[in-house]
Amino acid sequence: MKLSPKWKAAVYSVCGLLGWLLASGNLAITFAEEPRVTVVAADPLPSWNTGPARQSVIDFVARVTQVDSPDFVPVAERIAVFDNDGTLWPENPVPFQAAYVFDELKRRAPKEPRLAEDPMVQAALAGNLAKLLEGEHHDGLMRIAALTHTGMTTDEFKSSVEAWLASARHPKFDTPYDQLTYQPMQELLRYLRSNGFKTFIVSGGGADFMRVWAERVYGIPPEQVVGSSARTKFELRDSGPVLVKTLDHLFVDDKGGKPVGIHQFIGRRPIACFGNSDGDLAMLQYTTIKNPRPSLGLIVHHTDAEREYAYDAKPKSSGKLVDALTEATQRGWTVVSMKDDWKTIFPSKN
Repeated sequence: MKLSPKWKAAVYSVCGLLGWLLASGNLAITFAEEPRVTVVAADPLPSWNTGPARQSVIDFVARVTQVDSPDFVPVAERIAVFDNDGTLWPENPVPFQAAYVFDELKRRAPKEPRLAEDPMVQAALAGNLAKLLEGEHHDGLMRIAALTHTGMTTDEFKSSVEAWLASARHPKFDTPYDQLTYQPMQELLRYLRSNGFKTFIVSGGGADFMRVWAERVYGIPPEQVVGSSARTKFELRDSGPVLVKTLDHLFVDDKGGKPVGIHQFIGRRPIACFGNSDGDLAMLQYTTIKNPRPSLGLIVHHTDAEREYAYDAKPKSSGKLVDALTEATQRGWTVVSMKDDWKTIFPSKN
């Protein structure tokens, strides 16, 4: 029997949902005299409080996945993009990649005079975060990240990041950095994927840095990570072929660079976008303004000083949220208050 494209999409969606239910323990198959399947209706977002923010996500997913809905979107076009720092995990007191870079500078600067002479390296070692955050794209942070990465092979860089993640701990939470993901956003990622969405990270952080751990931490494979990057060059060494990181042709995947990165590396316009700062404004606009498909824009607002951090206009590090928050009402974007809309924030804090 030949199925129409819409019915094929429906079958794929149901299969994906059944797979998620089996994995999560919400689907039980029992055999008596006749096979029976019992489906226990599960809350897909258990860490979210009941309210408009949670409901907007549920309603949107229902609209675009129901075959008989006028807003139905084929599986191939269900693209969801997520900022990382401040959206999927914290970005204070500094973005986690910056914490890695600072630790690398402390280790290397005493042994490498040329590195230690750089003004931005000196600012980092002195704790002058304001200096590093100057410029349209936090130019100082970008520079010291590039300085510490250049000359390394991609395999060496991966090993360095993995070693740091295994030993470093967040200064406020005293927890490994990669265990500080937001539980409600982890649930959202799984919920979208169970409904046929393909989830991408589109972040100002380094693509190579995020690709080290994104699949293990978020279930997002390396090829679905879009981030800032510089040119790598190929070398054939006695040990085999390698890719070497350089300072050349830096692409900053922030602000207006995010829609550009989506076009270059994904090739489809998203229908769902999740961010937390003005750095995500262009990506939110690109996703939702005059999109021929139904779309959802969502902003994570840091309002919980006790369980995480509270900031918007005056962030402690990066993550300023002013223009996007103002535009949210006009555009109909969902604003999630971490304090009011999330029952819990971190998996370890349940």
